[in-house]
Amino acid sequence: MLIVAYAFSPIDLIPDFIPILGYLDDLIIVPFGIIFALKLIPPHVIDDHKEAAEKLKQSGKPKNWFVGILFIIIWVIFAVWISKIIIHHI
Repeated sequence: MLIVAYAFSPIDLIPDFIPILGYLDDLIIVPFGIIFALKLIPPHVIDDHKEAAEKLKQSGKPKNWFVGILFIIIWVIFAVWISKIIIHHI
């Protein structure tokens, strides 16, 4: 959880505006944190989830068309609303 929080946090050990070093800490800390987190997971848990992922991959990814269409409708409504605001201010 700490690695995810660090990756999404705007606060870094070395600020990003410092050339090269600002991004280098992200490129080192986050991957090593992920590796460390994966080493903490027991091997049988990883094996169980790999098997479940393979079964899901073979049976096909489930599709929820209702939710997909709902998101598209929400984005279209949002785009129309923003364009009306922009046209009104022009």
